[in-house]
Amino acid sequence: MSHLSVAKFGGTSVANYAAMTACAKIIIDDPNTRIVVLSASAGVTNLLVELAKGIEAEERRRLVGEVRQIQENILNELKDDSLVRPIIEKYIENIEYLSEAASLATSTALTDELISHGEMMSTQIFIEILREQNTSATWIDVRNIVATNNHFSKAVPDDEKTQSNSDNILKPLIDRGELIITQGFIGREPSGKTTTLGRGGSDYSAALLAEVLNAKDVLIWTDVAGIYTTDPRIVPAAQRIDTMSFAEAAEMATFGAKVLHPATLLPAVRSNIPVYVGSSKAPQDGGTWVTRDPQPRPTFRAIALRRDQTLLTLSSLNMLHAQGFLANVFGILAKHKISVDTITTSEISIALTLDKTGSTSSGSELLSNELLEELRQYCTVKVDIGLSLVALIGNDLHIATGVAKRIFDTLEPYSIRMISYGASTNNVCMLVQSELADEVLRSLHKSLFE
Repeated sequence: MSHLSVAKFGGTSVANYAAMTACAKIIIDDPNTRIVVLSASAGVTNLLVELAKGIEAEERRRLVGEVRQIQENILNELKDDSLVRPIIEKYIENIEYLSEAASLATSTALTDELISHGEMMSTQIFIEILREQNTSATWIDVRNIVATNNHFSKAVPDDEKTQSNSDNILKPLIDRGELIITQGFIGREPSGKTTTLGRGGSDYSAALLAEVLNAKDVLIWTDVAGIYTTDPRIVPAAQRIDTMSFAEAAEMATFGAKVLHPATLLPAVRSNIPVYVGSSKAPQDGGTWVTRDPQPRPTFRAIALRRDQTLLTLSSLNMLHAQGFLANVFGILAKHKISVDTITTSEISIALTLDKTGSTSSGSELLSNELLEELRQYCTVKVDIGLSLVALIGNDLHIATGVAKRIFDTLEPYSIRMISYGASTNNVCMLVQSELADEVLRSLHKSLFE
């Protein structure tokens, strides 16, 4: 096969019968797609994560009922569910059994085993949806392919073992011309237990399979027709970006844009396999190709917005010419597992924004009293919340002429709390009051993109 594509469909793309049927059509229309990686149907993983926390019987029954209902809604629309229904029933029984076990004792290994059922069910049902369209497909348990270490919930793939599994199991099937349906997000550790690959795991699985099969591209089918210059819900004039680089996508993802995070596509990035993002609901609308070195590379590529930022300003006269002040501050932050986003410094103060998007706690909770007390031994501490970070993403921003003028002219009417410019050639970040964020975004987009 000269052109082999690996396609991945996310949770909303396989949420129900209609969505799955749309995906089936995309696959049938593209003979190059030989491997399809599916997420669990939307909502299922969250329910399974809850069940894995070990909850009391009544609540457990309710959640299992919701999981069953999501599958049931799809099964009921199949013309013939006699083959797949008993398989799904068996998975649901397993879920009940594992949830009960979790209520006695929770563990990360048990959690991964339980969560994996979402993908198992969606892929089994999808085989039937394809069969309805007169297309035969082979169901593969991805755990037999993706070998990982035993770091449950954030397992790291063993590339060599995964490669040999792929050569032995997948390659012969593909050479025979089979269409393979398998699961994202899941692997298996050396002693045989199920593992999961952490957030964005299905994208990672697709990229990993593309790499071991030496595929030509990875097609990520989601609920948006590609990546836009900014959030179209805030700026209706946002335009789709036809091609962009992995580096630009990384910047956008880092700053909270709902785009692919290249970390989740690492195998494709390192093997230079292009990645396409399109909408499974509207495949005809086109999408975005993310590649290593697209042309052209415009000065301004996109604007991302990250809400809910906390600004920490630390000042101390002792900081003047003092060694070790920054080291101490960062030592304290590291000890409390705080990750710092952007930072600006002056002679006697340092301002940093904290990223809470990765964690579940809010900004004020991030800054525990112990942490603030420790910092106060070195300096005065000021905490501001209710801020948003506007990140302008582009290329060679540090050498392009007139960039600062264009940005500052646009921002003239607004008060800006902090600006970070020059640390990266790919972004300029501005901290603004949250209630102004949308307006700042619209103004910048209008002057730089429209």
